[in-house]
Amino acid sequence: MVSLETPICNFGWKAVDFDLRGVDGKRYRLADVRGKSGLLLMFICNHCPYVKAVRSRIVRDCAELAGHGVGAIAIMSNDPADYPEDSFDNMVKVAKEFRFPFPYVWDETQAVAKAYGAVCTPDFFGFNADLELQYRGRLDASRKETVPDARRDLLEAMLQVAKTGKGPAQQIPSMGCSIKWRGE
Repeated sequence: MVSLETPICNFGWKAVDFDLRGVDGKRYRLADVRGKSGLLLMFICNHCPYVKAVRSRIVRDCAELAGHGVGAIAIMSNDPADYPEDSFDNMVKVAKEFRFPFPYVWDETQAVAKAYGAVCTPDFFGFNADLELQYRGRLDASRKETVPDARRDLLEAMLQVAKTGKGPAQQIPSMGCSIKWRGE
C-alpha cells in the first residue's frame, strides 16, 4: 500500500463534467449532483484503510452539508482487477451498509480521476456554487485510526464555501492509498 498526500488547492479551478453509472443503476453528471451552494466531490474506494476509517464521518458530514445546499458525490476509480473488494458489486454493498446519502459512482475508464488529478483515496474536492475549486484537504485529523474530537476540517471549510463562496486559505492535505491505475 502506497500512502500519498493530495496537492495544495488550485483555487478557482473549474469542475470537469462526467457521466458515470451509480450503484443505484442511474447515471450521474455534474449538474445532477451540484447543490445551490456548492459540491463536494470525493474519490473513495472500498478496500483502503484510510477510507474505511472515515466512512461514517463522511456520511455524517455530507448529510449535514446537504442542509446547507452543498451536493455530494463519491467516485470509485480504482482498477478492481487487482483489488476485488473495489468491484461494482461491492460498491453496491458498501453504499447500502453505510447508507450513503450521495451517489456512489464507478469511474470504470479512470478518465474522471485523471481529469481531476486525483491521487489517493480519500481525495476531497470542494467546489463553490460556480463550481470553482475552493477546498482540497483532509476530512479531519484521522488517518487510519479515529482521532477523538478531531476538528472537522472538511465540514468547516465547506460551510465557509457555502456561505462565502471561498474556501480557507490554510488547508491540510488529505492522505490515503494511491489510486490503483490500470496497468500499474
